[in-house]
Amino acid sequence: MNALDATRRADLTSTEEPPPSELISRTGILRSSKILDLHLDRLAAVYVRQSDPQQVLNHRESRERQYALADHAVALGWPRDRVMVIDDDQGQSGRTADQRGGFQRLLAEVTMEHVGLILGIEMSRIARNNKDWHNLLEMCAIFGTILADEDGVYDPQDTNDRLLLGLKGTISEFELVTMRNRLERGRLHKAQRGELFHRVPTGYVKLSTERVEMDPDEQVREVIRLIFDKYDEIGTAWGVFHYLIRNNIRLGFRPFHGPNRGNLEWRRPVLLTIFQILRHPIYAGAYTYGRRPHKRVRTAAGERTSAGNWVPMEQWKVLKRDCLPAYITWDRHMANQESLHQHRSGPGCKGSPRDGSALLTGLVVCGNCGRCLQASYRTRSGAYYSCVRHLHEGTKQTCFGLKAAVVDDLVTQQILRALEPAALELSCRALEDVQRDRGRLDKHWKQRLERARYDAEDAERRYRAVDPENRLVARSLEQRWEETLRAERQVRDDYDRFLREQPPQLTLQERARIAALSSDLPALWHAPGTTHRDRKEIVRHLVEKVVVHVKNDSEYVNITIHWHGGFTSRHEVVRPVRTYEQLRDLDKLMDRIVALRHEGCTAAQIAVCLNQEGFVPPKRCGAFYPELVHELLVRRGLSNEKKYASQLGPHEWWLPKLAEAIPVSAGKLADWARRGWLHSRRTPAQHLWVLWADKQEVKRLRKLATLSHRGVVEYPPELTTPKERR
Repeated sequence: MNALDATRRADLTSTEEPPPSELISRTGILRSSKILDLHLDRLAAVYVRQSDPQQVLNHRESRERQYALADHAVALGWPRDRVMVIDDDQGQSGRTADQRGGFQRLLAEVTMEHVGLILGIEMSRIARNNKDWHNLLEMCAIFGTILADEDGVYDPQDTNDRLLLGLKGTISEFELVTMRNRLERGRLHKAQRGELFHRVPTGYVKLSTERVEMDPDEQVREVIRLIFDKYDEIGTAWGVFHYLIRNNIRLGFRPFHGPNRGNLEWRRPVLLTIFQILRHPIYAGAYTYGRRPHKRVRTAAGERTSAGNWVPMEQWKVLKRDCLPAYITWDRHMANQESLHQHRSGPGCKGSPRDGSALLTGLVVCGNCGRCLQASYRTRSGAYYSCVRHLHEGTKQTCFGLKAAVVDDLVTQQILRALEPAALELSCRALEDVQRDRGRLDKHWKQRLERARYDAEDAERRYRAVDPENRLVARSLEQRWEETLRAERQVRDDYDRFLREQPPQLTLQERARIAALSSDLPALWHAPGTTHRDRKEIVRHLVEKVVVHVKNDSEYVNITIHWHGGFTSRHEVVRPVRTYEQLRDLDKLMDRIVALRHEGCTAAQIAVCLNQEGFVPPKRCGAFYPELVHELLVRRGLSNEKKYASQLGPHEWWLPKLAEAIPVSAGKLADWARRGWLHSRRTPAQHLWVLWADKQEVKRLRKLATLSHRGVVEYPPELTTPKERR
C-alpha cells in the first residue's frame, strides 16, 4: 500500500509541463495547469454551508453564490452530471466537524478517491477549525484531490499552495475568534448600560422599545408579591410551593416562542420556578449580567455551549441596582439569599427544617471544636446529638455526644418562657395574619373568576360577530365559547368551595379558638397538629445557635443560647451518663450508702433513702432500686446480707438454719417454699430465701418432714397449709 501511495504521489507531483493542448478544458475553456485528467475523471464536490438557520433564511445572496460554484466547476472542465453539491451542513457552525454530516461525507468521498476537486466560496465555509482544516488538507494530499475557491485552484501536494492554504485556514479560525470577541464585547457594553435582555422572568414584560416593565396584568403581579410575602412568613421555598399548591394558585407566564408568544398563560407552579423567583435580583429592581457564565463543554455528541455554575455576586460582570421596577427592596432580597443559603445542606449551612424529632438540627454547636453537632436516630431512646469531627479529620475522638432531649427540653422551656409575655400580642397578630391571608386568597379567586368571565364574554362576541353562513368558522368559535363557559363554571364552583372552607371573615368560633391556642402556648407547642417542622421554624425565628459544652465528660452540661438580636443566656443541665464514674457527686453517694449499710439498712431501705435525698443513678433511668444498691455494695465489700440481723424479722429464718432445725434438706425446704407450704420471701439483692416459722410452724414442718422421710406421696392438707402469719 505504501508503494502504491508513493507511485501515485510521483505521478501527481511530476514537474513536467503538460503540452499546451492540455491547458484547454474539455469544454474549450482555459483551465489551470493544476487540473489533470486524473482529477477530471473524478467528481467535483461543491461544499455549501451557512453558519445558522437565520442566515439560511435571510442571506439568500450568499446561498446563491455558493450554489453557483457548480457552474464554475463546469467551466473548469467537469461535466454537469459529475458535479456533486454537498449542502447537508446548512445552518451548522464550522467551529467543529463533530456535528457536520456534510463535512464527514466530504472526507469519506475524498478517502475513497471519488472526488478530484473541492470547491468552496471561501475556505472559511469548509472549516473554521485548524484541526479539521489540516485534516482535510492531509487527506487531499494523500489521495490526490485539489481545492478551489473564487481566487484560484490549490494543490495540497504543492509546498507553496499548502502554505497558502494553511494561512487561509488560520485566518478563517482567527476570524471566528475575532467575531466572537467582537460580539461578546458588544453584548457586555450593552449590558453595562442595563439594556441587554434576552428574556425576562415571570412578572415582567419586555416592550418593543427594549424597555422592561412589570407585567400589566394585576393578578400576575399579585401572585409574585404573594410568593415573597409567604416566604417571609414560612421561611422556606418548599413551604411556599406547598402553600400555592394547597390553595390552587397558578403562576402567569408569557411564552418566548411558539404561536402563543407573548400571550398570558396560567400554569401550575413548580418548585424550581419558586427558587428562581426568590433568587433573581430583577425582582429587587437590579439589572445583572454574568450570574451564570457560559462555557464550552464537549460531550459524546460533540462540542456545545452550555451554562456553567452560578458564581458569587463579586464575580458578576454587571450589577446595576435600582434601575428596574421592583417587587421587593434590595435589603429584603439579600436577606432572602442568606436564608436560602442557610437552608442548603453542607458545611456552614443550617439546612432546612425537616420532620425529624431533633429540635435543634443545624443550630446546636460543639463547645469544644465549634462544629455543628450531627443529629442521628440510631438509638431507641430518641434522637442523639454527636460531634463527628474525628470522622472528618481521621483523628481520635475528643468531643462528646448526648441525648437530644437534654438540650431540646431546655430550649423549649426557654422559648415558651420568652413568648409568654407576648401571648396576647401573638393572639391579636395571629388573628390579623389569618384574616389578611384569607383576604388575599379571596381577592385572587375573584380575579380568576373575573378573567374566566371575560374570556367567556370575549368568546361570545367573536361567535356573534362571525357570518352565520360561514359554518367552518362558526363551529370553531362555538366550540371555543362552550369551552370558556365550562371553564367559568369550574372556576365559580371552585370559588364557592373555597368560600365554604375559608370564608373571608373569621367566625366567632374560629376567633375564640385562635385566642385560646395563643394564650396557652405550651398546649399549642405540644399539640398533635403541631409538627416537628413547625417547632423548628419557630426556634429558628428566635434562636441563632446553641453552644453545648460537657464538663470533663461528666453529667453536667453547659448550654449557651444565642438569641437573635444579640442576647445570650447560659444554663446548666444534667445529662444521662453511662457509668457511676461520670457522676459528679459519686463520692458523696458512696459515703451515704456505706453509712446506711453500717446502720443495718437493707438494700431496699438504702434505695428508698437515696431516692428521698435526691440521688439519681446513671442514665437518668428513674430511681434507685435494690439491685442497683447491691451493685454498689459489692464495690465496697458490703454485699453479704446474712451479716446484717436487720434483714430478718420476728420468727424469720435463713433457709439453711431452718433446714438444720427441722431437720430436712435445704433443697426440699426450698421446694416447699415454692409450693406455698410455708410463708417465705427472698432478699432483693442476693435473692436469698427468708422463711417464717414460729414454734407451731416448726412442729408442723417436722411432722411433714417425717412423712417425707417415710416415702409418703400424698400429705394431709393440715400439714401443707401454713398458718396465718401474724
